[in-house]
Formats: sequence, C-alpha cells, structure tokens
Amino acid sequence: MPPKRVVIFAGGELSAQYLSLLDEEDYIIGADKGAFFLVSHGITPDIAVGDFDSVTQEDFRQIEAGSKRTIAVDPVDKDLTDSEMAFDLALDTQPDSILLFGVTGTRFDHTLASIQMMTRAAQRQVLCSVVDSNNYITLTGSQAVVQNLGYTYVSLLPLTPEVTGITLEGFQYPLTRATLKLGQSLGVSNVLTAASGTVTIESGLLLIIQSKD
Repeated sequence: MPPKRVVIFAGGELSAQYLSLLDEEDYIIGADKGAFFLVSHGITPDIAVGDFDSVTQEDFRQIEAGSKRTIAVDPVDKDLTDSEMAFDLALDTQPDSILLFGVTGTRFDHTLASIQMMTRAAQRQVLCSVVDSNNYITLTGSQAVVQNLGYTYVSLLPLTPEVTGITLEGFQYPLTRATLKLGQSLGVSNVLTAASGTVTIESGLLLIIQSKD
C-alpha cells in the first residue's frame, strides 16, 4: 500500500517545532541539509537525497548512518535541485498528500521553484502543502476546505494566467464566480469568519496562502 503522506524536509528555513507535526505513518524524505536536520533530531528518513554540498563530510556520514536509504548525486552534473529530486521521489510513491518543510528561506529562486512544483502534484490530484514559520500554502484546481489554523490572513493568488469561477464561503470578503488574473492583488488578505471556509474554482490553479506576521 502506498504511503498516505510523504513529508519532505529540505535545506531552507527549518524549526524543531515542525517535528511535532509528524505522524508515525509518514514517509519521510530529507533533502541535503534537511536530511542532517532530521538525523540530528533523532528522526530516521526513509530516503536522504541530494548533492550534500551544504553539509560537512562528518555530517554526511551521520546522514548515511541515520537514514534507511541515501541517494547522493554529483553537485555539478545534475539538472534538478535537491528539493525537486525529493519531490520526484515523493510523487513516485503515489501518495495522497505531500507536506514540504524547509523549501522557503533566503533563496527566493528556490522558494519560487518549490511553489511552482506544487502544480505537478495538482496534476496528479495529490494534495501538496508548503509550511514555514509564517505561512501555510496549498494549491487547488477545483475545491478546497481551508481550516482555521491560527493564521491571520488567507490570500488567494492565481498560479495560472487566469482563474475563473472563484466562489468563497466562510470568508469576510466573499466572492461569487469571480475571476482573478495573474498580477492582480484582489485576493490578498482575506479573513476566515468560521472554523473553516470553502474555496471553489471552475478553471485554473489557485494558491491559497494562510499567513501571519
């Protein structure tokens, strides 16, 4: 039976508080420095993957010893980021959902690439979420229930040139079959008015970003 949820720890912004969100049944992948983060906190990754250019040789030995499987690639002769290699491995398991930690941080190029990767999960009807200290990001191409997780705002941003038929229920600023185009900020800083809200769209891909300062 394929794992229901794959959790990826990459080498960006990481916190020990994320470990409390893990379940025993999770399939865990550590990408580069994210693998060392897991091992150093007593978590055994099912796979550690990357070029491991962000860790020392001693760190890498600990990763190999503390992981069920290690896939090391050449840091020069590779086409994918460490995060995307981990993401491909996650998709190969045919999960119900993928949860990504450590894919945001100071490198905006890596952050944006990771957000765009979520479209590949959506194409396979796999729920994908990106989490950091201030944001919880998901993507929908149909309908999503947005749970109130304690964030201040909920922003909706199109990831395709146009998202049509946007209808919101349970939000301070409702929409009914609205259209958002790439570059518009109409969907920024909405607020949930209940324990959950519903976002429904007719076409396109819509980012749902729960955030706090």
